[in-house]
Amino acid sequence: MSNFTDLDLACANAIRTLTLDAVQKAKSGHPGMPLGMADVAWVLYKNFMRVNPADVTWFDRDRLIISAGHGSMLAYALLYLTGQPAMTLDELMQFRQVGSRTPGHPENHLTPGIEVTTGPLGAGTGNSAGMALAEAWLAARYNRASFPVVDHATYVIVSDGDLQEGVSHEAASLAGHLGLGKLVWFYDDNGISIDGPTSLSYSDNVPQRFEAYHWHVQTVDGHDMDAIEAAITAAHAVTDRPSIICCKTIIGKGMPKKQGTRLAHSDEPGEEELRGAKLAYGVDPDKTFFVPDEVLAAWRAVGARGAQLQHDWLVRLASYRAAHPEIAAEFEALVAGKLPQGWQEALPVFEPGGKPIATRAASGAVIDALIPRVPGLLGGSADLTPSNNTLPKGAESLRKGDLSGRYVRYGIREHAMTGMMNGMALHGGVIPYGGTFFTFSDYARPSLRLAALGGAHSIFVFTHDSIGVGEDGPTHQPVEHLAACRAIPGLTVIRPADANETALAWQVAIEASGPVALILSRQALPILPRNDAALRGAYIVRDAEDPQVLLVATGSEVSLALDAASVLAEKGLRARVVSMPSWELFDAQDAAYRESIFPILLPKVVVEAGVAQGWHRYTGPLVRFVTQERFGASGPARDVFTAMGFTVDRVVAEAVKVIG
Repeated sequence: MSNFTDLDLACANAIRTLTLDAVQKAKSGHPGMPLGMADVAWVLYKNFMRVNPADVTWFDRDRLIISAGHGSMLAYALLYLTGQPAMTLDELMQFRQVGSRTPGHPENHLTPGIEVTTGPLGAGTGNSAGMALAEAWLAARYNRASFPVVDHATYVIVSDGDLQEGVSHEAASLAGHLGLGKLVWFYDDNGISIDGPTSLSYSDNVPQRFEAYHWHVQTVDGHDMDAIEAAITAAHAVTDRPSIICCKTIIGKGMPKKQGTRLAHSDEPGEEELRGAKLAYGVDPDKTFFVPDEVLAAWRAVGARGAQLQHDWLVRLASYRAAHPEIAAEFEALVAGKLPQGWQEALPVFEPGGKPIATRAASGAVIDALIPRVPGLLGGSADLTPSNNTLPKGAESLRKGDLSGRYVRYGIREHAMTGMMNGMALHGGVIPYGGTFFTFSDYARPSLRLAALGGAHSIFVFTHDSIGVGEDGPTHQPVEHLAACRAIPGLTVIRPADANETALAWQVAIEASGPVALILSRQALPILPRNDAALRGAYIVRDAEDPQVLLVATGSEVSLALDAASVLAEKGLRARVVSMPSWELFDAQDAAYRESIFPILLPKVVVEAGVAQGWHRYTGPLVRFVTQERFGASGPARDVFTAMGFTVDRVVAEAVKVIG
């Protein structure tokens, strides 16, 4: 005997009809996945999903990520059916329209109840591993006997496309290595992609692949609700491995002619297919955006159960607070996103004129100081720990069976690392930072962009910031990367000139509400006097009365500009030197401050070991550039800088030209 009735099938079909109506009205969308995965979604929500639609921010809720973000109507239908107040029928009717909460792909900053912004295939796989890691880390650190205040699962719907993308391999490999037992992926194995059958380009044995990653693997009929229920139950019984449930489904299930074909993936159904599908579902084909009362009541019961689950958790949290007041206070501050009182006092101040220090090393000293004061800070590196200086002194690494440490060994998985960091940040309770070489930000760029779009508070530590990498040569010397990162809206990019600017950059990063990229040097740099004006993005390091020229620089080139200013002074020429660690911070200042730093008509020389692209917005009409407009070379850093024209003589010559 089945555990499921005709009402259960009708509940799944409600997802299908809402999807078809929305896609047809928009004349655009991707109906195939929601129609194929509707049965899985109903079973998950009816019997397993711990979520309160009335409070989508409840911390101990289960997370559902639609990594196959083109199937966004599945998420919107779930939010409406379970009773999320902001997701009305009117919003469903505005699917894919400007100003709606139902965009073409899920956007967490726009739609309450959407956990992460997805759409670029594979992105959700990294996010999900990060969310599961955040849950496991917080549970290991804060749960106490009889008080499991962190105890939830992360569910993900992945497609063939997600599993073909490289980031899914990276994320799955690390999730299996760490034994993230509360991570469950539902693989929508429908055998169809945009081009046609996946066999055109894809013959992976997915179950064997995930067994090799040390996952718990099951294969079921994705339309057999009893089999789905049994598989999810079995997945929960396995606590030391993540699980993948390979669901054999029919894409566009119910459409008379298009189901099982590529036409079901992303085309509007058409009136004939829409009518035929509704008849197949046993629904009145003349009604649009219609859900029968008994079906809606069954879905809303799921929401009511979630409200009770949240109430029970709040009662448990109160008992936890009474039994363990100190640790509970720390936990609740993390959940609320509050930083400890006076944490900034831990930031080190470096003595001007002291021994030069690389900003990557200064960053390491800052991390050492912050780890004891900022309990939510969780670090890591993509197998470049000694070079990135990201490992705090005395910190234990996370490992399978003990995820309570303060450091993640991501391995050589830059894209998964940044995707996981975004998942951790959006999970809450964690401020993740992770390091790699700046040139490898190319491998992480999709997740950098999604961090900015989704407002993830991730801290990206990019070291080896320029041709100063030296002997490793142009393959490892970032040239265009500053411009590329600065081009991402919502990403704060900071390239400090010395150790003190580095400490202040970390202050910005910790206090930020979105992602921050710290761009740090390999080579040692002179220490400048600390100036809190660095927090404003640009400030005057050296001035002259009635200056004739302004030398503006970032990072290691600030010291070069200072040396050039001294030579210009010997020639009787007056130079102002400006350090500009962050365009984004500077742009946030008022017009009066910006003009006080960069008078528009004052001649300028830009000194930066990267392409000049973008600098014209600050310089005005009189400008010369000492920038890096070609790839670098292999050799000692000092020799490479000289060969590329980053010398005092060159800066002085350009200043004289622009003054003239």
